[in-house]
Amino acid sequence: MPSLLLRNADVLVTMDAERREIAGGGVYVEDNRIVAVGAPDALPGTADAVIELAGHVLLPGLVNTHHHMYQTLTRAVPAAQDADLFGWLRALYPIWARLTPEMVGVSTRTAMAELMLSGCTTSSDHLYVFPNGCRLDDAIEAADAIGMRFHAARGAMSVGESQGGLPPDGLVEDEAAILADTRRLIERWHDPARFAMRRIVVAPCSPFSVSRGLMRDAAALARAYGVSLHTHLAENQSDVEYSRAQFGMSPAEYAADLGFVGHDVWHAHCVKLDAPGIALFARTGTGVAHCPCSNMRLASGIAPVPRMRRAGVAVGLGVDGSASNDGGTLLGEARQAMLLARVGHGPAAMTAREALEVATLGGARVLNRDDIGALAPGMAADLVAFDLTGLETAGALHDPVAALVFCAPQRVALSVIDGRVVVREGRLVTLDARALAARHNALAARLVRGES
Repeated sequence: MPSLLLRNADVLVTMDAERREIAGGGVYVEDNRIVAVGAPDALPGTADAVIELAGHVLLPGLVNTHHHMYQTLTRAVPAAQDADLFGWLRALYPIWARLTPEMVGVSTRTAMAELMLSGCTTSSDHLYVFPNGCRLDDAIEAADAIGMRFHAARGAMSVGESQGGLPPDGLVEDEAAILADTRRLIERWHDPARFAMRRIVVAPCSPFSVSRGLMRDAAALARAYGVSLHTHLAENQSDVEYSRAQFGMSPAEYAADLGFVGHDVWHAHCVKLDAPGIALFARTGTGVAHCPCSNMRLASGIAPVPRMRRAGVAVGLGVDGSASNDGGTLLGEARQAMLLARVGHGPAAMTAREALEVATLGGARVLNRDDIGALAPGMAADLVAFDLTGLETAGALHDPVAALVFCAPQRVALSVIDGRVVVREGRLVTLDARALAARHNALAARLVRGES
């Protein structure tokens, strides 16, 4: 098996059970798994490839638990810049109705490139619009090409405006067709094995865009195949009011009624998750994808993340769609999570190390994985290193680990996914980023202008 030795990092952040931080540490990898972690005397003297990391912090790859990658095509669209969630969606739904399969593939590669350059090695993506022949396969094939560990969530909308839902009727799908395609995707693409690079998630979009029946059928389908469930929940006050008016329940009560709780389920946002909902999620092992930038952008509120974590709820980070964040930088999201927690709950609400834990171990737990999120023997070889010698962290080396979160977010210097180097010296090695951006911009202009 090919071997890789990363050594002499200024600080190695393991996120292992003891949360060890090792000065001068390193990691030895064979094929796609970690074999040894520690100080130089705990590592082999050489390997097939050796990378010196003096001046760097080495840590587990970050985990993104919620995204809509196609939305990189509609960043900063003027009509949606100053709207709340429902107004934002109404402005963008007609534009998204013009998506093509090429747009899905190119936008997925763009979003993943941005994530990878920010230290992310595993990402979920929630694709829930499928016009003009678009398929989730278009995103999966893009992930394979760029080399990202991927949880592809088959989203769906089935209740249009004429039935009391939010999306236009032209963007919703037949429920039998949704379930059939979801089965096809699981059988074609899902890998349940440890170290899997690709998993499928069953993910009806939201309680205001699908029927009660589809939510229940989706939960049953996921359990039959042993795959995870995902949806949006309690994102803002309008979301809560819709749930009360339509179902006579809080969002958490509605989720429980549908079977959308358990260790195999995670919900995006949960900004308005109430105390009984937090207790329910903790009791059932239900996870939360916290998306601070999006929640601020849409003025949805401040999620009660400190209370969730104290209660034992699994919380990971999500950059959310790039049309409600206008970026996809996961290290920046960790910084924002720390700062927003302090705005809402006081200066001790979240430390820098807690933010990194949410971005690594928290995300792994939310995605129901035990093979990523920490550096330890037997774990997947997903590692990232950040250079501490630049201007971004100048004057902050009293605590290099905290500096990663407190200081301005920076580009990753090195990224290894599944034992393969995908970013070296701050540059992607699996694609031409400049050519990708040019094609992406051309497609974005065509999409927003409605050009054929």
